[in-house]
Amino acid sequence: MFFRDAILPSHRLSRIEIDDLDILGYSVAGEETVVGMPQLDVCFDIGKAPDQIIPINNVLLTHGHMDHAAGIAYYLSHRKFCGQAPGTILFPENLLQPIQQIMEAWGRLDGNYIPGKLVGVKAGDEHTIKPNLFVRVFPTKHSRGSVGYTVIEKRKKLKPEYLELTGPQLVELKKQGIAIDNKMEIPIATYLGDTRYADFSTLDYVAKSKILIAECTFFVDEHTERADAGRHMHVDEFVRLVDKLDNEHIVITHMTRRTSMAEIRKILKQKLGKNIYEKTTLLMDARRSHR
Repeated sequence: MFFRDAILPSHRLSRIEIDDLDILGYSVAGEETVVGMPQLDVCFDIGKAPDQIIPINNVLLTHGHMDHAAGIAYYLSHRKFCGQAPGTILFPENLLQPIQQIMEAWGRLDGNYIPGKLVGVKAGDEHTIKPNLFVRVFPTKHSRGSVGYTVIEKRKKLKPEYLELTGPQLVELKKQGIAIDNKMEIPIATYLGDTRYADFSTLDYVAKSKILIAECTFFVDEHTERADAGRHMHVDEFVRLVDKLDNEHIVITHMTRRTSMAEIRKILKQKLGKNIYEKTTLLMDARRSHR
């Protein structure tokens, strides 16, 4: 028997609210990582393409490991099934050929062409999300070509010398071709994806991003070798990372199941210091999960 009101999403995702932005996601090392921000119309990595992520138009893939990228074909195919416009997937440019091959293979298996915009990117590239919103790509230290993304808002601010002018006077200056505004870039959210430690403070838009979404996979001393082997971050490296940054909010992803959530919270509280700990959230904190 079919009960319409009993339909549930394919995943139970965690949800974090920061001001007017939602962060929806699931991220456990080696299992799946998907982090969506609906108001920005971006999803960082795609995991297994949970239902809640399908309406988001832009997927920003950091690297090709299956726990981060397995759902790319389903995401594009299901958008077509739901009558939505083809989605856009950004990914490291060295993955273009294998991703095209995956899409072609799934199209043959499914018996239908799977539409989508595939965009290979490299460090330094920018991609427009909306007229006032774009993403900037930067390098990370994980797999070959792996990248991170910062979502940046474009704003204009009237130059000080024109603050006292009236509307008609400003219009007249514009007609004369005079630039009356200073262009501003406001970094909203940065997603590092999987990465070893790097000094991201050298990237101003990362250092000053309002929200930093960063992996911290391992937490106990005996796991430092595991972190090195997998090119992941250990908590001691994570502390070095965030100490140099100036983010209002920090969201931790990609935690191992080898350490309990209670132990992770205890270690973070000891190592981060009061100010940083208070602005840090664990994505997979069960107290914040929802359906």
